[in-house]
Amino acid sequence: MIQVENTLLLVIDFQDRLVPAMYDCDELARKAEIIITGCRMLDIPVLTTQQYTKGLGDTVECVKNALGEFEAIEKMTFSCYGEPEFAKKLSKSWRKNVVVTGIEAHICVQQTVLDLLENGYNVYVVADCIGSRSESDRVYAERRMQNAGAVVTTMESVLFELLVSAEHPKRKEISNLIVTTQKR
Repeated sequence: MIQVENTLLLVIDFQDRLVPAMYDCDELARKAEIIITGCRMLDIPVLTTQQYTKGLGDTVECVKNALGEFEAIEKMTFSCYGEPEFAKKLSKSWRKNVVVTGIEAHICVQQTVLDLLENGYNVYVVADCIGSRSESDRVYAERRMQNAGAVVTTMESVLFELLVSAEHPKRKEISNLIVTTQKR
């Protein structure tokens, strides 16, 4: 079960030269913005990566704004787990649940998820917050990650599971975030 005290959000490679090439990129960016903002409201730690920043650019503006102050982990490996700085920061977080968002679903996201599962983490792939250039690549990556043991879920489902109850003090803020951001 996803709980505030044992969960971390991973934001993989939402970069300037990658995002525009993704299938339904505007919807993908909007959903990523919502889950990042919601997790930050709930004080969920966030790790962010960038793949070969020199060639693929910086994190896109809307994701940057949602993240607030952050330092991206630079990587050259497709799997985030292959980058020693990432593995070190994840281990030091003491969080066993990793909620995964990012691009591309069939490359960096998938390889990261498989490595996280292999290393004993509970992985929750947010289906509406991962993307690839082709929809079929995303769909088959999602299927493979689920077959390997990851839980495939949605942004809204994750946020409400973290709230646990309608009595949570941040419930109204999270609900408003989802409704207002989805209307854009």
